[in-house]
Amino acid sequence: MSHDRIPLAGVIGSPISHSRSPQLHGHWLKSLGIRGFYIPMDVAEGDLAEVLRNLPKLGFVGVNVTVPYKERVLGLADHVSDQATIIGAANTLSFRKDGTIYADNTDAYGFIENLRQSAPGWDVTAGPAAVLGAGGAARAVVVALRDAGAPEIMISNRTRLRAEALQQEFGRKLRVVDWVQAGNMLEHAATVVNTTSLGMVGKPALRVPLDGLQKDALVTDLVYAPLKTRFLEVAEAMGCVTVDGLGMLLHQAVPGFERWFGTRPEVDVATRAAALR
Repeated sequence: MSHDRIPLAGVIGSPISHSRSPQLHGHWLKSLGIRGFYIPMDVAEGDLAEVLRNLPKLGFVGVNVTVPYKERVLGLADHVSDQATIIGAANTLSFRKDGTIYADNTDAYGFIENLRQSAPGWDVTAGPAAVLGAGGAARAVVVALRDAGAPEIMISNRTRLRAEALQQEFGRKLRVVDWVQAGNMLEHAATVVNTTSLGMVGKPALRVPLDGLQKDALVTDLVYAPLKTRFLEVAEAMGCVTVDGLGMLLHQAVPGFERWFGTRPEVDVATRAAALR
């Protein structure tokens, strides 16, 4: 392999046309003056294993993985990080010189880093956290909050069984709250997170009553279309500190970019603008 090969990276999913990652990584490559490319790839399920094995031969240094392949790639990787194992999904693959695939998950890192940068006064240890939803995104958020030192994590999901499965897996710090009682758990929460797609463009509204929100609570929504969801609007009007979901997308991308291209990018105003273009 020639040493002046242009490094390639990209994102694999199906569908993939909605992904903002190409704009984001493209902005970093250009602003840092790196001769590389980041390409969206819509890959059929039956082709996933073969595609992953062949990408390094084309000059790919790594890829992001999104819906619906984040769980499946764990079984296709040669090495899996502790974080990806714990979360049960990978969003960042790196192709090593020997052709082996290293799978990692940077979602928990991205979640916490976004809150630390966007709300410098936030103290995760100040009180319980309340998490709405129990899907893949919730797993990363629960791991992030637990590892950062949240004293308790209350979790509520429309299907209670999924929340209970998370509790069994992630242990004592988790307490399951019935979906009909979700509004009540907000009264005790210092940190409140919506990990569901409720409130997103084209999805049903998030109908949890928000009048119990504490006015010094930090409230964040993983949904970033719209950027300011009704959930965040109401929280802001009640005096909460609010953080939108775009930042998590930006921050989770930093470790992968650094691994692939050798330079650590900054998450700044220009980065946000590039991702929103």
